[in-house]
Amino acid sequence: MNVSMRQLRAFLAVAGHRHFRRAADALHLTQPAVSRLIADLEAELDVRLFDRSTREVVPTEAGRYLEQALSRVLDELDGVLAHARALADPLRGRVRIAAVPTLSAALVPLGIARCAKDHPSLEILLRDQTQAQVLDAVRGGEVDFGLSVEPATAEEFDTETILRDPFRFVCREDHPLASRSAVAWKALAHEDLVLLDHASGSRRLIDTAFASRGIPVNVTLEVGHPHTAFRMVEAGLGVTVTPALSLDAMRPGLVALRLNPEVHREVTLVRRRARSLSPPAQTAWDTFRDAALTLA
Repeated sequence: MNVSMRQLRAFLAVAGHRHFRRAADALHLTQPAVSRLIADLEAELDVRLFDRSTREVVPTEAGRYLEQALSRVLDELDGVLAHARALADPLRGRVRIAAVPTLSAALVPLGIARCAKDHPSLEILLRDQTQAQVLDAVRGGEVDFGLSVEPATAEEFDTETILRDPFRFVCREDHPLASRSAVAWKALAHEDLVLLDHASGSRRLIDTAFASRGIPVNVTLEVGHPHTAFRMVEAGLGVTVTPALSLDAMRPGLVALRLNPEVHREVTLVRRRARSLSPPAQTAWDTFRDAALTLA
């Protein structure tokens, strides 16, 4: 059938107003134009839709059925089209992101707060996950983009480094190294180390920093989050090397010192290679980049 949206909307207008002229006024058309649309629709369907008199227009049985069915279908269609239009609005929509724990606790709140202030119609959904889970979620299209430590397999993704986050040495105030202004990596050779486990993107970089300098390490505890490492250090179970962004969770009685030479991890926005972001996701991506500049 060759039925147009103009014909269907003209039919609903006439059925609703029970009058051709009032329907024409509502549609901003002339009465002959509306009459022609109805006549063409009836011819296409091969059924009479209205009983006409000089005083009123009344839908036939077929017309009443079509009016009820079309009202529901066109409402759903309008909803679908409105949703499609919203997806193209860079300032409105839902954005799904995944972030590693040290960023979820530091950079992500700042980015979400800035989105809420500058773009209140953006809804940010966060997954707080390990490095491997963040990359898997991006790879599988479960999230629009991720915030991670520089991925070891960067060729799989399109990435943008937004911040260089230095590592810091953390110990108790009564530790022999606590009074120094900075600590050399080689000074940690005989320390009991409490480090993030290998699910963390930072652990690979910490291990590389020790190995590249030929420094033997004694890892006594591996934990999943810097907050846990700080509690272990507080209990006298060792010292830790942690990203500077995690220091907000550091407890009283602990000291954070620069490491010499300074080693950084690159905080990276990650998305699927050769896949464009939706306009709302691009707005969120840009907002998180700007938030990182504030931290820097």
